[in-house]
Amino acid sequence: MADNKRPESMARITTPALAQAFIDEQLAALRAQIGDKKVLLALSGGVDSSVVAALLIKAVGKQLTCVHVNHGLLRKGEPEQVIEVFRNQMDANLVYVDAVDRFLDKLAGVADPETKRKVIGAEFIRVFEEEARKLEGIEFLAQGTIYPDILESGPVKAHHNVGGLPEDLQFELVEPLKFLYKDEVRVVGKQLGLPDGMVYRQPFPGPGLGVRCVGAITRDRLEAVRESDAILREEFAKNGLAGKVWQYFTIVPDFKSTGITEGKRTYDWPVVIRAVNTVDAVTAEVAELPFPLLQHITARITSEVKGVNRVLWDVTPKPSGTIEWE
Repeated sequence: MADNKRPESMARITTPALAQAFIDEQLAALRAQIGDKKVLLALSGGVDSSVVAALLIKAVGKQLTCVHVNHGLLRKGEPEQVIEVFRNQMDANLVYVDAVDRFLDKLAGVADPETKRKVIGAEFIRVFEEEARKLEGIEFLAQGTIYPDILESGPVKAHHNVGGLPEDLQFELVEPLKFLYKDEVRVVGKQLGLPDGMVYRQPFPGPGLGVRCVGAITRDRLEAVRESDAILREEFAKNGLAGKVWQYFTIVPDFKSTGITEGKRTYDWPVVIRAVNTVDAVTAEVAELPFPLLQHITARITSEVKGVNRVLWDVTPKPSGTIEWE
């Protein structure tokens, strides 16, 4: 564990100057570790893996191959942003894998939350392994491990789902962020020139929207989650709440209720709005939202999202509720 303990002398990275010093130090360390060999990275588009990708692109360029697996459970626009930033702007070797049908077919009829997580994690490992075996000469596996991951779950970042790769692949790990906290990662990402929408992206569960489409996932209900979430995020950004509320998202549970849409009786899903503030995610308080804004969001969701006729606001703190519903 000694190699995974943050040095006591390491200053907190809070300014661009400190971030640049860290970047310079890591670029030298990465070049020394990797040499002229090749490195592989599972690039989710979250801040941790994105910062690792940006560091490696600067350090070793085309020696890095990024694999972005679209499992169909990402937020609206996220796969497109990964392609735009890393392939088009940074000229990275990016392998995009459209595995939407593969994941959703595996998840059909699976309602238990833990089983859903296991199906998503296992399938991700299989897809990533298949892509890794197509590549020749890969000796290193980069991961977005950060210090809280080590403190909470050991050295392998479980939610990146690459810890279960077969042993015969025998990659050496590359973990340039493993001594940083999340706020420090964001400062480094900003200094590396990543877009704010990526650097300040909200915490997102490993199974993605799969845990916000409560119960057995169906494609139409999953789209209702994705579209309603996009509306919520757009309205929070417009109204200056994006940087003030720690996490906010929508949930679509697996039940319906009676409503009226365009003068006709409907039997459709509700959308639940969840917005919380927290320091450590151990406890969380419900964010106070202006009622006129809630009314406006409700009007947009019920008129723009197919299959929805009702919007609810979850006002339960943690405890007794958890932040996510599954």
